[in-house]
Amino acid sequence: MKLPLNPALATLPVYLPGRPIEEVARELNLDPASIIKLASNENPLGPSPKAAEAMRRAISTTHLYPDGSGFHLKQKLAEKLGVAPANLVLGNGSNEIIEFVGHALLAPGDNIVVSQYCFAIYPIVARMMAADVITVPARAYGHDLRAMLRALTPRTKIVFVANPNNPTGTLAPEADVIELINNVPPHVLLVMDEAYIEFLGQPTDLLPLVRRGDFPNIILMRTFSKIFGLAGLRLGYGIGHPEFIAALEKVRQPFNINSLAQAAAFAALDDAEHLARTRHTNAQGLEYVTLALRQMGLEFVPSQANFVLVRVGDGQHVFNALQKLGVITRPMAGYQLPEWLRLSIGTATENARCLAALRTVLDK
Repeated sequence: MKLPLNPALATLPVYLPGRPIEEVARELNLDPASIIKLASNENPLGPSPKAAEAMRRAISTTHLYPDGSGFHLKQKLAEKLGVAPANLVLGNGSNEIIEFVGHALLAPGDNIVVSQYCFAIYPIVARMMAADVITVPARAYGHDLRAMLRALTPRTKIVFVANPNNPTGTLAPEADVIELINNVPPHVLLVMDEAYIEFLGQPTDLLPLVRRGDFPNIILMRTFSKIFGLAGLRLGYGIGHPEFIAALEKVRQPFNINSLAQAAAFAALDDAEHLARTRHTNAQGLEYVTLALRQMGLEFVPSQANFVLVRVGDGQHVFNALQKLGVITRPMAGYQLPEWLRLSIGTATENARCLAALRTVLDK
């Protein structure tokens, strides 16, 4: 091939998502109905019934382009969050928000600061922009926020912090988060990735900072993929200062949020019952799984999200063996954790089956 590819692509890692049920079924000649997927931190209860009904109603208008500005969804989100619509930008998953900030801020030779075991998309987006990545060693598998502050350089443009963190499930103490916010220089963007915030009983509430406009160099990211159960629709959003949000709108593709996604998210925001049931299911499942892992004598990282990181020895071998038993998990070698698996919390039945399969594999 003679095409002059962007040289940054030569070393750009490829993100490997959790394997779909259909793919595993084809590969291993299994019945798709016999497989459970606990790999991608999805909502095991499915989407909100209100969201599903809203999508059914919206199907008749899919011959029309969607609302490119997401007007009604932004209005509803703004009301729920106590911010202005101008504080919001919508993305095709919060992954697209990460890409927006990369386009808006990064140039070759700049850098971002992340924690060891950070979400894989942060470094990938930086390297897409030919920017460097400064990785700060983790502390107890979580963020060392003071060390991240010390790692800033004159070329640092973005600091990424996922809280709770994916893939480790750790939560940074509120005092450390506030200290970080107060000390990040105004020319450096602090991205607080809050994809799992709805699973927390008492989360650190950073929305007042956005409402007051005190820190225009902060953006919060949230998603409809996790607790809302709309991962297949790809919808996330950023919450930040109106001037920075306006800059992100310039790099956003037209019609990036489809009609069904907008309709489903609008309805899901009003389904408090579904959210409460999901939190309850996750809390019970997390307690059950961590107790079982402790009884099995396995090391794991205490989680504040809807998954658990557990040390199993040869992570890829255990992952492969579990797949043959119809249980899809997530191997962590790509996160420099080759001895670990990440187990999403499922229904009570799914959790029990996963743990039984894990016992079978580890006893061999």
